[in-house]
Amino acid sequence: KRRPRSASSCGSRAVAAMAPRWGPVFLLLLLVLPSASAGLSAYFGTKSRYEEVNPYLILDPLSLGPEAGGSLPASCTPLQLRAVLRHGTRYPTAGQVRRLGNLHARLLRRPAEATACPAAAALADWPMWYEESLDGRLAPQGRRDMELLARRMAARFPALFAARRRLELASSSKHRCLQSGAAFRRGLGPTLDFGGDEVEVEVNDSLMRFFDHCAKFVVLVEENDAAMCQVNAFKQGPEMKKVLEKVASALCMPVEELDADLVQVAFLTCSYELAIKNVTSPWCSLFSEEDAKVLEYLNDLKQYWKRGYGYDINSRSSCILFQDIFQHLDKAVEESKSSKPISSPLIVQVGHAETLQPLLALMGYFKDDEPLLADNYARHAQRKFRSGRIVPYAANLVFVLYHCDHVNASQEEYQVQLLLNEKLMAFHHSNNTISTYADLKDYYKDILENCHFKEECELPRVNVTAVDEL
Repeated sequence: KRRPRSASSCGSRAVAAMAPRWGPVFLLLLLVLPSASAGLSAYFGTKSRYEEVNPYLILDPLSLGPEAGGSLPASCTPLQLRAVLRHGTRYPTAGQVRRLGNLHARLLRRPAEATACPAAAALADWPMWYEESLDGRLAPQGRRDMELLARRMAARFPALFAARRRLELASSSKHRCLQSGAAFRRGLGPTLDFGGDEVEVEVNDSLMRFFDHCAKFVVLVEENDAAMCQVNAFKQGPEMKKVLEKVASALCMPVEELDADLVQVAFLTCSYELAIKNVTSPWCSLFSEEDAKVLEYLNDLKQYWKRGYGYDINSRSSCILFQDIFQHLDKAVEESKSSKPISSPLIVQVGHAETLQPLLALMGYFKDDEPLLADNYARHAQRKFRSGRIVPYAANLVFVLYHCDHVNASQEEYQVQLLLNEKLMAFHHSNNTISTYADLKDYYKDILENCHFKEECELPRVNVTAVDEL
């Protein structure tokens, strides 16, 4: 394995890689834990609770929030809803559990007096309950995430979720996604006649895990060490060094015994305990809010370079899903024009953060003026690209197609709205939250007509590095 390079040697198009997000702190006693969790929860990145983006749900899980009304004329009737969801809250992966067990075992081998090192003593007493067999499976909270989302969606679009409407439900092959799809269906209750309570969830990895089927992405980004450059450089940088020193001090350990990956695992555990069990873990006591911001940036670097704007292939590989969305919208428009029933009024698909993030990048959302790099952390304090605000657990991107009567021009007859995490999104071409379908298709014309998955994902014939090619 090559040694991590410095930020300057990465180059302006260098890549970043796997780096979860978490923040070290130097606190002490469990008495201060409740406030510690509250201060950290905004920085958990892709391990964030859905309630972080919609805090009103904490008080009322069925609230439609301040935007419940929307801006559509009363003469508009919804024809089709296409939702792409991320699965609900999950358990850690087997690899994360192994690393946590390793760190916890070190603390057990190093007994610390509570007076001298209260954080280490509290963590040594913490019961290690995670098992490798959990391996990313859906947690009970994840089922609730999906059931409640389904109920809110049905309340927001009652005409579409009416009885005897056809629901197409698809999922990636991962167990957490299949279970999320089943939980979403359960949330709709027995009143909707979709063919019985146990509706078949179709497995569709070609759309929900398009990234696995794109050789150019897999070889040149996912499995390419150079794609880790910005992340590895940030792990070695001054911000992370400060975090490591603070955590080592809190644990009364030599800093040489810790690295960025172990610190991430500790921060991850703080996030999992909050999302899965709604408790403030003693692991949170290691981190301050400033530390959390550093570790969130580490995670966002990974998301940016491997799933976002870092390389064109990250987003271009999602065009197979983007085009499929518009093919179904097209079909609904044609059926409406022919006065036929809409054959697919409800299409709900469950995938991953890695499904949604590239799709949103393809559409041009959350793009900062300058790329996220190892050496510009301070300049990105107010960045748009924050994965925890974009793709928390149960994240959802929803296209809604409407037919509108009493319009001035024929092209205004079909209109579209876009919601991310149940909030209306402004379209780039108009800065409005409603667009004619014709204008939306025109804005994305190049992607719809010229992004061909097979050609996009072909490996180059000559042997080039990711930096050269991407």
